Amino acid sequence: MSNEERSLNFIELIIEEDLAKGMPKEALRFRFPPEPNGYLHIGHASSICLNFGLGLRYNAPVNLRFDDTNPAKEEQEYVDAIKRDVEWLGFQWDKELYASDYFQELYEWAIDFIKRGLAYVDSQSSEEMAKQKGTPTQPGTNSPYRDRPVEENLELFEKMKNGGFPEGSHVLRAKINMASSNMLMRDPIMYRVLHKHHHRTGDNWHIYPMYDWAHGESDYLEQVSHSLCTLEFAMHRELYDWFLDQIYDSSLVRPKQREFARRNLSHTVVSKRKLLQLVQEGYVSGWDDPRMSTISGLRRRGYTPASIRNFADTIGIAKRTNLIDVSLLEFCVREDLNKTAPRVMAVLDPVKLVIDNYPEGKVEWLDAENNPEDEAAGFRKVPFSKELYIERDDFMENANSKYFRLTLGKEVRLKNAYIIKGESVVKDAEGNITEIHCTYDADSRSGSGTEASMRKIKGTIHWVSIEHALEAEIRVYDRLFTHENPDGDKDVDFKQYINPDSLQIINGYLEPSLKDAIAGERFQFQRLGYFCVDPDSTAGKLVFNKTVGLRDTWAKIESKE
Repeated sequence: MSNEERSLNFIELIIEEDLAKGMPKEALRFRFPPEPNGYLHIGHASSICLNFGLGLRYNAPVNLRFDDTNPAKEEQEYVDAIKRDVEWLGFQWDKELYASDYFQELYEWAIDFIKRGLAYVDSQSSEEMAKQKGTPTQPGTNSPYRDRPVEENLELFEKMKNGGFPEGSHVLRAKINMASSNMLMRDPIMYRVLHKHHHRTGDNWHIYPMYDWAHGESDYLEQVSHSLCTLEFAMHRELYDWFLDQIYDSSLVRPKQREFARRNLSHTVVSKRKLLQLVQEGYVSGWDDPRMSTISGLRRRGYTPASIRNFADTIGIAKRTNLIDVSLLEFCVREDLNKTAPRVMAVLDPVKLVIDNYPEGKVEWLDAENNPEDEAAGFRKVPFSKELYIERDDFMENANSKYFRLTLGKEVRLKNAYIIKGESVVKDAEGNITEIHCTYDADSRSGSGTEASMRKIKGTIHWVSIEHALEAEIRVYDRLFTHENPDGDKDVDFKQYINPDSLQIINGYLEPSLKDAIAGERFQFQRLGYFCVDPDSTAGKLVFNKTVGLRDTWAKIESKE
């Protein structure tokens, strides 16, 4: 659906209203402002698609700005990962910027605030300040340092900046209103002392601005027209505007903060703090573990940029937070991979199939279609021989009339190959089937045009030639959490719901066309699902991650419970 055909979301309506009131279109500028304290997750993907999507819709620039005001938690690794994720999603920013670019301007504005009586240094402990904050129904009380003389404030603030005080000894607070009904307006902290090395400014600063102080001013310095953030910042808008009121020049664009709802994903968590916990405590292998809700995890699992963009577009932008079923995300990747992923044959739970009447030593290279959804994808050659692997559950020794796969005395077609009939089985001492013996109709090869090849057979199964098979490690993933909303019960540790069966590692056998597959390549294993080559693959051993099944099997499981 084109932008012109769909209805506008409420953010676009706000922008259209601003343009109708006289805002020049060339004044539009947006930004995506992550804090580099972790990897981006699927929730960030919605924000990325919103801001960069608006840039595309209005032909307006979009900045990538890193809100790097807390050196205790921020690292260059996260900066690099965020840039990689945004580019992988298919977006390009206008300017790469950092809140730390503005540390000097923010400091000079803070000095001006002190001189104008709009800020003061508070020397109380954080516990004392918390007690004075009041409650939502009771006003706070003024700090004993609220009326400190301007010169004393300036002297203390300069000493804070130069590293003359220990952490926690002093803060700079805005002087607003301790009786405000919005507790964020009760003399909020603008700066705190931190003796931490910053990934960009090194050890130049010993004070760092708080988010609320740095964010709006950064928007203003960049001349961002619309500052879009999630609903938890709705109460911050009053403070955002108050800070801008003190510095605003009417000849410049004044940023407008507006909020949209966070879209949480079922059976996962999207809190950076909780994702970090999963990594640090070893529940997952890293930020890019394919079970994680991070963009890098989804990429490693085999998700495509188009599928994530389509997911973000499908769930849209709303004013109310809600929980999105992860099966919708899986539908989006399934739909995209169906169009683009080459088809190959793989057997993940093998049992040996011997064609008794097929000539010893004979090998045929059969034509197999790469992707029936794409005529240009062409064909490949697949080797066929006397001994094959098939899926164990594609054979049943004693089957009823509704079973259309291989059984004794009945026929089934081997995909792209011949019609076979089950004849006998070989079992081990425990009664497990180790070999299935069958016969084939030599005139029934697919595509040969013979009368036998035209015969209608209800069942078709896939296979791999044992002689030519590639052995591979297959990582099969399930939901990381058994609970639909692991964050739902705030009294219960979310880790209680971790699914112990979220990863199963098996050995499978693949057709030889996959020999040179490289990390990141995606394929449909016919009749099994979509799989992606993992970076752990080596020249001697392929590793595949299961992206998603061909059908939503989770919904079926839930319906039975």
